[in-house]
Amino acid sequence: MNQATVDVRIREAARLLENAGVEDAFGNARQLMAAALGATGPNYLHAYERPMTEVESDRFNGLVQRRAAREPLQHIVGKTGFLNIEIKTDRRALIPRDDTETLVLLVCRMLRLDPFADMKSDRVLKIADLGTGSGVILAAMLHELPQSHGIAVEQNVEALGLAKENFEALGMIDRIDLFHGSWSDWTDWSNCDLILSNPPYICSDVIPDLAPEVCEYDPLEALDGGVDGLQAYREIITLAGAKMKPGAHLALEIGFDQKSSVSDLLIAAGFADLQHLQDLGSHDRAVAAKKT
Repeated sequence: MNQATVDVRIREAARLLENAGVEDAFGNARQLMAAALGATGPNYLHAYERPMTEVESDRFNGLVQRRAAREPLQHIVGKTGFLNIEIKTDRRALIPRDDTETLVLLVCRMLRLDPFADMKSDRVLKIADLGTGSGVILAAMLHELPQSHGIAVEQNVEALGLAKENFEALGMIDRIDLFHGSWSDWTDWSNCDLILSNPPYICSDVIPDLAPEVCEYDPLEALDGGVDGLQAYREIITLAGAKMKPGAHLALEIGFDQKSSVSDLLIAAGFADLQHLQDLGSHDRAVAAKKT
């Protein structure tokens, strides 16, 4: 029996995924096909009109069924792109998403960096990432600042292990200190020029209503921001206000409706020169401020 072509199978899979409630079903189907074929770029495009082998078809079917069950695409393919880097992803940490790129872009704008240019900065900064998870935020910043040093703060030992694997794969591990513990246990606040965080900011009672890819696969501790979603911000901003050095910057990812609340917390803690940036959906997504 003749096997269907790659193009036909992608379209069939896209219909199945769409019926399962998967957003961007066609794009997901294409990425799953690339994973099934072990091909990317021109090699993948040239394969569109050829029949699939039985082994390739079986492999593709398995990947599609996993995605139709709402397992995250990033877990299935085992990696994801983020600005100028690619990192490993699995259940140990929050999946990096486009929203978090907004935080890095805000910091780059603040530091007058251009992540879309070939030239990197020679500035030397000490940068900490609180609740580093997969390590993606710190890795993206150190990619733009190759002379700088980072500190990855993470209380979940499994997530810290994933971050270490990503830093090693990106050739950055020699520029990064790993701290296993909470941000309240960490004591290096006053030595940092820049502190970043994508803290948990979702209200506890909202989490069960999130998409299955989030509430069933992302670690709960990376999502749950308490009753009002602001618990982690209160902790971080209070500590930062007491311990950061004057002139240093604090930058935070925020929920779409938290700009005013987080800004008020920053101002009350002695921060000024607040800057904000919206994500691609025109939602407030990041805030940065300078310690006075």
